[in-house]
Order: sequence, then C-alpha cells, then structure tokens
Amino acid sequence: MLINASFAVASNKSEALKLFKADNSHIQYVGRIDFSNPQVPRIWSPGVYIKARFKGSHCEILLNDEVMGGNNHNYLEIIIDDKTPYRIQTTGKVNTINVPDGLADTEHTIIICKDTESNIGYIDFVGFRCEDLLPLSAKPTRKIEYFGDSITSGAGMDLSAIPCDKGQWYDQHNAYMSYGPRTSRNLNAQWHLTSLAGVGLVHSCCNMNVVMPQIYDKVSLRNDTISWNFKAYQPDVVTICLGQNDGKQDSTLYCTAYVNFIKAIRQHYPKADIVCLTSPMADKNLTTVLQNYLSGITAYINAKGDKKVSKYFFSRQYHNGCGGHPDITDHELIANELTAYIKQLKGW
Repeated sequence: MLINASFAVASNKSEALKLFKADNSHIQYVGRIDFSNPQVPRIWSPGVYIKARFKGSHCEILLNDEVMGGNNHNYLEIIIDDKTPYRIQTTGKVNTINVPDGLADTEHTIIICKDTESNIGYIDFVGFRCEDLLPLSAKPTRKIEYFGDSITSGAGMDLSAIPCDKGQWYDQHNAYMSYGPRTSRNLNAQWHLTSLAGVGLVHSCCNMNVVMPQIYDKVSLRNDTISWNFKAYQPDVVTICLGQNDGKQDSTLYCTAYVNFIKAIRQHYPKADIVCLTSPMADKNLTTVLQNYLSGITAYINAKGDKKVSKYFFSRQYHNGCGGHPDITDHELIANELTAYIKQLKGW
C-alpha cells in the first residue's frame, strides 16, 4: 500500500517533540550500513531496516535522500506495531516523514525499511522526533543473508500504486515484501539482502560492468565501494539466487565461477548453511540449465568435504510482475517454499 507522501512536512506537533539522533542506543539497525558518521548512517542496499520503540501518539522520521541523477526518490516501507505495512516515497533531499495521525497515546514500535536498491541511491538516516525513545527487546538470534539480483531486491513486484511501464522503473520496488524478508519473518530471523538488479555471476545485463563476485563484499554494491565487515553479521543460512541475468553459459565457466563464489562466502561464513537456488522467474529452458548447473556444483562441493552446501529448485515459474518478475503475491509463494525448505534444513 502506498500512502501519499504529501504528509512528509513537519507539523505543529514538532515543537513538543524531542530529537533523538541516529546514534541513540535505543535504535536498532539491520543490514549493510556505512556507519563512518554514526550520527548520519548511510544506507544503499534494499531491505536494510531500522527499528525503534517510541512513546506518544506522534513520531517523525528524519532522513536525507541522495536524489541520484536529480530525480530518483527512494521508497520506504513503514510498519507501526506490526500492523499493515505502508509504502511512501521521499520527496527531496531533506525529508521529515510524519507517522500518520490516529495513534493511541501509548508505546509503539516502528520499523523503517528501504524498499529501493542501491541503483536508486542512498538514504542518510538522521533520527526520530518523538516524546521519548524506549529500549527494544533483543534482535532475533537467527540470521539469514540473501545474495541475488533484481528478484531478491524486490524489483517489479508492487503494482498497488503505479502499473508496469508507468512512472519510473523503480516505482514497483518493494524489498520489505520480497521473498527474503518474508522468509525471515516467517522464521523469526534477521535478514540482509545483498542484491543488485541486473547482476549476474559471470555476466550481468543492462551494460553493467560488474558481476556479483566482484561486489559481494561491499556496502554499496552499485559503486563497488566501502568494504563490508563480515564479522558484523554471521548468518545461519545464506541463499544464492543468481543465473537469471547470466542465461545459458559455458558450463565449465559458470560452474567454476559458482564454486569459487561459494568458497569465497565460506571463508567469511565458516558455519553457515549455503543454499543454491534456481531463479524463480526463469522459463523452462533456463530452469533446466540452472538445475543441471546447481546439481553438479553442489555434488562437487559436497564431495570436497563441505556438506553444508545444498540446492533448492523452485516448484514453478513466478513471473506475474513487471518485466517478467514475480509480483507481490508470487513473492509470498516463493517465501513459503523457501521457508519450508529452511525449516527442514535447520530444524527451526
């Protein structure tokens, strides 16, 4: 659901509110974030989320937008008290976003999730204005990371406000409702989306000059800059959903690159289960190719002694969104499939 961002102007209630800066200890962050300035953490990746608990009937979110290219505005998902999420779009470089009126004068939790990916630019989180910020319960202990392309980023999926082929190409992005975060919420786990539209394992589309093994270790995948500290987040499960942009490749080239990518991930995550996924939007021909690749790759890795690498093949093609991507309903079904597999794999 998209709420018109016309309310993103400071109200008179602001005068009675206190400013709580982004480095306040009561604010929780999950995702790859640049904290070089802890008072203005910078966020590129889709699915990065911020959580807080505030007191009172009113809260304002303060953030800045890169406005990349002069007209790109990020979308955000906002969730109050675990109720129905709603989506807004920033309106400029400096944004004051008012939580809608009607909240009871009590305690509330708020989650802010970046719905658009690094191709649309960064956001700088400045803080909250509210009556008071309160401590949160601890984050879930379970952690999952999802490597992928536009599917994992949630591109082309949310048609609730703007139809396909209308507006900007990113108007249908919704990372919060994509399969990764849905799977994690099903399993009471944290999530990271390490994904970028158009990226492949050995071949990227759309004139991109990088592939996933080059950028998987960065905070900003678009710019291939700022090294990520893998010790900051050690996932229990890692999924790899690539191949849609590669298409059919020389099998030796593709499988060798995939094995090397798994080895690179394993160096950072020695205890994680790594799950290799087919592309849920692939047609029958590409699905067959990917199934053959992944069967050989996982068998080879297992034979070499790494038994914590497995494969999962989605049951069918999901392509009801824009440009053949899964739509929001498809993502729910994809998440249900993946949830069941991870439950079985981990005993969760």
